[in-house]
Amino acid sequence: MSNAADARGAARLRVGGLQRWTSIDFPGRLAAVVFCQGCPWRCSYCHNPELLDASAQPQIAWEEVLDFLRGRCGLLDGVVFSGGEPLLQTALPAAMQEVRALGFEVGLHTSGMYPDRLAQVLPLVDWIGLDIKAPWQRLDTVTASRGGAARVLESLLRVLLSGVAHECRTTWSPELFPLHELHDLAEELAGLGVRRWALQQCRGGSLPDPARWRAELALFAARFEDFEFRAA
Repeated sequence: MSNAADARGAARLRVGGLQRWTSIDFPGRLAAVVFCQGCPWRCSYCHNPELLDASAQPQIAWEEVLDFLRGRCGLLDGVVFSGGEPLLQTALPAAMQEVRALGFEVGLHTSGMYPDRLAQVLPLVDWIGLDIKAPWQRLDTVTASRGGAARVLESLLRVLLSGVAHECRTTWSPELFPLHELHDLAEELAGLGVRRWALQQCRGGSLPDPARWRAELALFAARFEDFEFRAA
Protein backbone atom coordinates (compact mmCIF):
# COMPACT_ATOMS: atom_id res chain seq x y z
CA MET A 1 0.00 0.00 0.00
CA SER A 2 1.34 3.46 -0.89
CA ASN A 3 1.93 6.18 1.67
CA ALA A 4 -0.94 8.19 0.13
CA ALA A 5 -3.29 5.23 0.46
CA ASP A 6 -2.15 4.72 4.06
CA ALA A 7 -2.91 8.34 4.85
CA ARG A 8 -6.40 8.13 3.38
CA GLY A 9 -7.04 4.97 5.39
CA ALA A 10 -5.80 6.46 8.65
CA ALA A 11 -7.92 9.58 8.14
CA ARG A 12 -11.02 7.39 8.44
CA LEU A 13 -10.21 6.46 12.04
CA ARG A 14 -13.10 7.63 14.23
CA VAL A 15 -11.51 9.08 17.35
CA GLY A 16 -13.77 9.47 20.37
CA GLY A 17 -11.18 11.14 22.57
CA LEU A 18 -7.51 11.83 23.19
CA GLN A 19 -5.69 11.57 26.51
CA ARG A 20 -2.56 13.59 26.04
CA TRP A 21 -0.44 12.03 28.77
CA THR A 22 -0.49 8.83 30.82
CA SER A 23 2.05 6.84 32.78
CA ILE A 24 -0.20 3.84 33.50
CA ASP A 25 -1.75 2.71 30.20
CA PHE A 26 1.50 1.56 28.56
CA PRO A 27 3.78 -0.07 31.17
CA GLY A 28 7.14 1.63 31.47
CA ARG A 29 6.25 4.31 28.93
CA LEU A 30 4.95 7.85 28.90
CA ALA A 31 2.19 7.77 26.34
CA ALA A 32 -0.85 9.37 24.81
CA VAL A 33 -4.09 7.40 24.49
CA VAL A 34 -6.26 7.51 21.39
CA PHE A 35 -9.80 6.36 22.23
CA CYS A 36 -11.40 4.71 19.21
CA GLN A 37 -15.14 4.91 18.66
CA GLY A 38 -17.28 1.78 18.64
CA CYS A 39 -17.54 -1.52 20.50
CA PRO A 40 -19.44 -4.75 19.72
CA TRP A 41 -20.01 -5.50 23.41
CA ARG A 42 -22.26 -4.02 26.07
CA CYS A 43 -20.64 -4.87 29.41
CA SER A 44 -22.69 -3.57 32.32
CA TYR A 45 -19.66 -1.99 34.00
CA CYS A 46 -18.28 -0.26 30.89
CA HIS A 47 -15.98 2.65 31.80
CA ASN A 48 -16.42 4.43 28.45
CA PRO A 49 -20.09 4.08 27.42
CA GLU A 50 -19.84 7.19 25.27
CA LEU A 51 -17.58 5.21 22.93
CA LEU A 52 -19.95 2.30 22.32
CA ASP A 53 -21.78 3.68 19.28
CA ALA A 54 -19.67 2.92 16.21
CA SER A 55 -21.68 5.38 14.09
CA ALA A 56 -21.12 8.37 16.39
CA GLN A 57 -19.34 11.37 14.95
CA PRO A 58 -15.63 11.59 15.77
CA GLN A 59 -14.75 14.00 18.55
CA ILE A 60 -11.39 14.83 17.03
CA ALA A 61 -10.03 14.38 13.51
CA TRP A 62 -7.12 11.99 13.02
CA GLU A 63 -5.04 14.80 11.48
CA GLU A 64 -5.46 16.78 14.71
CA VAL A 65 -4.17 13.79 16.65
CA LEU A 66 -1.14 13.64 14.34
CA ASP A 67 -0.50 17.36 14.77
CA PHE A 68 -0.46 16.86 18.54
CA LEU A 69 1.88 13.88 18.27
CA ARG A 70 4.29 15.72 15.98
CA GLY A 71 4.69 18.25 18.77
CA ARG A 72 5.41 15.51 21.32
CA CYS A 73 8.19 13.69 19.48
CA GLY A 74 10.97 13.16 21.99
CA LEU A 75 8.65 13.91 24.91
CA LEU A 76 6.35 10.88 24.75
CA ASP A 77 7.48 7.29 24.27
CA GLY A 78 4.35 5.77 22.82
CA VAL A 79 0.74 5.94 21.73
CA VAL A 80 -1.95 3.56 22.98
CA PHE A 81 -5.00 2.76 20.88
CA SER A 82 -7.87 2.06 23.24
CA GLY A 83 -11.64 2.23 23.13
CA GLY A 84 -14.26 1.08 22.74
CA GLU A 85 -12.67 -1.66 20.68
CA PRO A 86 -9.96 -0.31 18.36
CA LEU A 87 -9.93 -3.41 16.14
CA LEU A 88 -13.52 -2.70 15.15
CA GLN A 89 -12.14 -0.07 12.77
CA THR A 90 -10.43 -1.10 9.55
CA ALA A 91 -8.44 2.16 9.56
CA LEU A 92 -6.48 1.07 12.64
CA PRO A 93 -3.45 -0.53 10.89
CA ALA A 94 -2.86 2.58 8.79
CA ALA A 95 -3.11 4.79 11.87
CA MET A 96 -0.62 2.60 13.71
CA GLN A 97 1.78 2.82 10.78
CA GLU A 98 1.62 6.61 10.87
CA VAL A 99 2.31 6.64 14.61
CA ARG A 100 5.32 4.36 14.16
CA ALA A 101 6.60 6.56 11.35
CA LEU A 102 6.75 9.43 13.84
CA GLY A 103 9.03 7.34 16.05
CA PHE A 104 6.53 6.29 18.75
CA GLU A 105 6.01 2.83 20.15
CA VAL A 106 2.47 1.49 19.81
CA GLY A 107 0.26 -0.03 22.49
CA LEU A 108 -3.13 -1.66 22.01
CA HIS A 109 -6.01 -2.28 24.39
CA THR A 110 -8.36 -4.92 23.01
CA SER A 111 -11.03 -7.34 24.16
CA GLY A 112 -9.94 -9.96 21.62
CA MET A 113 -13.19 -10.09 19.65
CA TYR A 114 -11.42 -9.88 16.28
CA PRO A 115 -8.54 -12.39 16.20
CA ASP A 116 -7.86 -12.04 12.46
CA ARG A 117 -7.61 -8.26 12.71
CA LEU A 118 -5.43 -8.66 15.77
CA ALA A 119 -3.09 -10.88 13.78
CA GLN A 120 -2.85 -8.16 11.13
CA VAL A 121 -1.61 -5.53 13.60
CA LEU A 122 0.64 -7.72 15.75
CA PRO A 123 3.73 -6.69 13.72
CA LEU A 124 2.86 -3.04 14.42
CA VAL A 125 2.45 -3.15 18.20
CA ASP A 126 4.99 -3.17 21.03
CA TRP A 127 2.59 -3.99 23.87
CA ILE A 128 -0.95 -5.36 24.22
CA GLY A 129 -3.43 -5.18 27.07
CA LEU A 130 -5.87 -8.05 26.44
CA ASP A 131 -9.13 -8.04 28.37
CA ILE A 132 -10.33 -11.47 29.38
CA LYS A 133 -13.79 -10.39 30.45
CA ALA A 134 -14.96 -13.63 32.06
CA PRO A 135 -14.65 -17.42 32.06
CA TRP A 136 -15.58 -18.71 28.65
CA GLN A 137 -18.97 -20.02 29.76
CA ARG A 138 -19.84 -16.60 31.21
CA LEU A 139 -18.52 -14.39 28.44
CA ASP A 140 -21.75 -14.00 26.46
CA THR A 141 -23.65 -12.99 29.60
CA VAL A 142 -21.05 -10.48 30.80
CA THR A 143 -20.64 -8.88 27.37
CA ALA A 144 -24.34 -9.12 26.38
CA SER A 145 -23.30 -10.69 23.09
CA ARG A 146 -22.94 -14.09 21.46
CA GLY A 147 -20.07 -16.21 20.24
CA GLY A 148 -17.20 -14.31 21.81
CA ALA A 149 -15.50 -17.08 23.77
CA ALA A 150 -13.85 -18.88 20.84
CA ARG A 151 -12.69 -15.57 19.36
CA VAL A 152 -11.16 -14.31 22.59
CA LEU A 153 -9.38 -17.60 23.17
CA GLU A 154 -7.98 -17.49 19.63
CA SER A 155 -6.79 -13.93 20.21
CA LEU A 156 -5.13 -14.94 23.45
CA LEU A 157 -3.29 -17.80 21.78
CA ARG A 158 -2.12 -15.53 18.97
CA VAL A 159 -0.77 -13.01 21.45
CA LEU A 160 1.02 -15.71 23.43
CA LEU A 161 2.63 -17.09 20.28
CA SER A 162 3.59 -13.66 18.92
CA GLY A 163 6.17 -12.81 21.56
CA VAL A 164 4.74 -9.28 21.84
CA ALA A 165 4.87 -7.91 25.38
CA HIS A 166 1.43 -8.03 26.96
CA GLU A 167 -0.76 -8.36 30.00
CA CYS A 168 -4.10 -10.04 30.42
CA ARG A 169 -6.61 -8.41 32.72
CA THR A 170 -10.00 -9.29 34.13
CA THR A 171 -12.54 -6.99 35.77
CA TRP A 172 -14.41 -8.77 38.53
CA SER A 173 -16.92 -8.56 41.33
CA PRO A 174 -19.03 -11.36 42.83
CA GLU A 175 -22.05 -9.87 41.12
CA LEU A 176 -20.57 -10.82 37.73
CA PHE A 177 -19.62 -14.44 38.46
CA PRO A 178 -18.55 -16.49 41.50
CA LEU A 179 -15.11 -16.33 43.06
CA HIS A 180 -14.42 -20.01 42.41
CA GLU A 181 -14.93 -19.39 38.69
CA LEU A 182 -12.43 -16.53 38.87
CA HIS A 183 -9.91 -18.98 40.36
CA ASP A 184 -10.68 -21.46 37.59
CA LEU A 185 -10.05 -18.74 35.01
CA ALA A 186 -6.75 -17.78 36.64
CA GLU A 187 -5.67 -21.42 36.66
CA GLU A 188 -6.53 -21.82 32.98
CA LEU A 189 -4.74 -18.63 31.96
CA ALA A 190 -1.62 -19.65 33.85
CA GLY A 191 -1.78 -23.09 32.24
CA LEU A 192 -1.93 -21.52 28.78
CA GLY A 193 1.25 -19.58 29.49
CA VAL A 194 -0.02 -16.19 30.66
CA ARG A 195 2.68 -14.67 32.86
CA ARG A 196 1.22 -11.24 33.66
CA TRP A 197 -2.37 -10.98 34.89
CA ALA A 198 -4.09 -7.93 36.35
CA LEU A 199 -7.27 -8.34 38.36
CA GLN A 200 -9.38 -5.20 38.38
CA GLN A 201 -12.17 -4.46 40.84
CA CYS A 202 -15.44 -3.74 39.09
CA ARG A 203 -16.59 -0.20 39.79
CA GLY A 204 -19.45 -0.35 42.27
CA GLY A 205 -18.91 -4.06 42.90
CA SER A 206 -18.28 -5.65 46.27
CA LEU A 207 -15.33 -7.76 47.45
CA PRO A 208 -14.97 -10.41 50.17
CA ASP A 209 -14.01 -9.18 53.63
CA PRO A 210 -10.43 -7.81 53.79
CA ALA A 211 -8.82 -10.77 55.57
CA ARG A 212 -10.29 -13.29 53.17
CA TRP A 213 -9.52 -11.11 50.17
CA ARG A 214 -5.85 -10.84 51.11
CA ALA A 215 -5.70 -14.63 51.22
CA GLU A 216 -7.42 -14.92 47.84
CA LEU A 217 -5.02 -12.42 46.28
CA ALA A 218 -2.07 -14.44 47.56
CA LEU A 219 -3.47 -17.51 45.78
CA PHE A 220 -3.82 -15.56 42.53
CA ALA A 221 -0.33 -14.12 42.82
CA ALA A 222 1.19 -17.57 43.30
CA ARG A 223 0.03 -18.60 39.81
CA PHE A 224 1.72 -15.82 37.84
CA GLU A 225 5.17 -14.32 37.47
CA ASP A 226 3.57 -10.89 37.60
CA PHE A 227 0.23 -10.26 39.28
CA GLU A 228 -1.45 -6.99 40.21
CA PHE A 229 -4.77 -6.18 41.87
CA ARG A 230 -6.23 -2.82 40.90
CA ALA A 231 -8.85 -1.51 43.28
CA ALA A 232 -11.71 0.56 41.88
